[in-house]
Amino acid sequence: MSHAMLPRREMLRTTGAGFGMLSLAGLLNSPAQALPVSDRISNGAAPRAKRVIFLFMNGGPSHVDTFDPKPALAKYDGQKPEKTHLNRGGNWMASPFKFAAHGESGVQMSELFPNLARCADDVCVLRSMHTDVPNHEPGLLIMHSGHQQPTRPSLGSWVTYGLGTENENLPSFVSICPGRPVVGPYLWSNGFLPGEFQGVQVNTRQMEVQKLIRNLNHPTMTRQQQHQQLNLLAKLNRKHLQQRQQDAQLEAQIRAMELAFAMQKEAHVAFDVSRETKSVRESYGDSVFGRSCLLARRLAEHGVRFTQVYYVDGGKQPWDTHSDNNARHEKLCADSDRASAALITDLKRRGMLDDTLVVWGGEFGRTPYAQKGKKPGRDHHNTGFSMFMAGGGVKGGTMHGATDDFGMHAVENRVHVHDLHATILHLLGIDHTKLTYRYSGRDFRLTDVHGNVVHEILA
Repeated sequence: MSHAMLPRREMLRTTGAGFGMLSLAGLLNSPAQALPVSDRISNGAAPRAKRVIFLFMNGGPSHVDTFDPKPALAKYDGQKPEKTHLNRGGNWMASPFKFAAHGESGVQMSELFPNLARCADDVCVLRSMHTDVPNHEPGLLIMHSGHQQPTRPSLGSWVTYGLGTENENLPSFVSICPGRPVVGPYLWSNGFLPGEFQGVQVNTRQMEVQKLIRNLNHPTMTRQQQHQQLNLLAKLNRKHLQQRQQDAQLEAQIRAMELAFAMQKEAHVAFDVSRETKSVRESYGDSVFGRSCLLARRLAEHGVRFTQVYYVDGGKQPWDTHSDNNARHEKLCADSDRASAALITDLKRRGMLDDTLVVWGGEFGRTPYAQKGKKPGRDHHNTGFSMFMAGGGVKGGTMHGATDDFGMHAVENRVHVHDLHATILHLLGIDHTKLTYRYSGRDFRLTDVHGNVVHEILA
């Protein structure tokens, strides 16, 4: 059968065979080139960051074992805290890990982070983070979308909606997630934004490019043959579009098909970490998270605007240390420390850290008191915890805010998740109050009616 006689549906099916899930999900972001921040959403200052890499510690790391030393816990170790609605009955539990000041700035970290300690002058530790709920599902959704329900666009979707893409052949929002965390795809969902702004998930348990991105190549046709089909399909699509003006879904699908074809060429390079030298690969560590961080750096080099890197374990929540908190944090931090520090160091060596914002943290922290058991753990804790940021216009060598003497509550220069989101957008040149999308009769934004830029941490 000649091409001219193929029905439109058959043309879409056969031409798309080599594009696989890429075209079907409408995941390939579409502005063809990077644009300056629009006056409509600009904060009036030059953007400090061009891209974001969010290293997400799924389950919630313990702040009192990592970045927030609490000598009072050692003094009152084993004693009963005053009863509060947050305390489920455990006794104060001191951290067994030693803390020290590092770098010229004196940023304090526990001994669990020997590699990040060497990056102390590049990081800004937020010690006064707080969020609304101590449960994983709503906590994850708030951290990713600013809302407890799975109905809003994710941070990466908002960023790419506001700024477009820096590349022509790759998605601008990628979620590196080797498993399925609680809530799952809602964490990189476009919500009510157009489908082109949804994140593309890749599973880094198998690093071969053909397994990272399945059906990348057409099984039978050459690139030239695909190009011929695509040209014909483009003519049909444009004719179809003329009869359906303002059809956003159709326009997104057309752009997705065209960009999926272009991606076949560049993805082989961008997603292939084996092209790195042995010394670079070894610096990140031979672990799923290490390889994921290395992939994130390669994607940043190739113009991916927003990359999420999840520390997950086969769909579990590895940082959810309800039992055996100390031993589990030793193992988790060793892996995360090596890869996170390698990423910051690698970006800095390549001259990319200045315009790449790195964010590290989970959906909340963990309680300063113990959960009972043979191997005590720590429970969920949302009223005070730590995260850190590096690069992208952030003031390195900084510890911002504080929790109380026991690490229970953020009490000084408190930073809510909405404030974190507002600050990330500000560093990208966006006024968070102006980045809106009209849906169902009202204007929505990532920070809703909340959020303040944390100006004190800006370089």
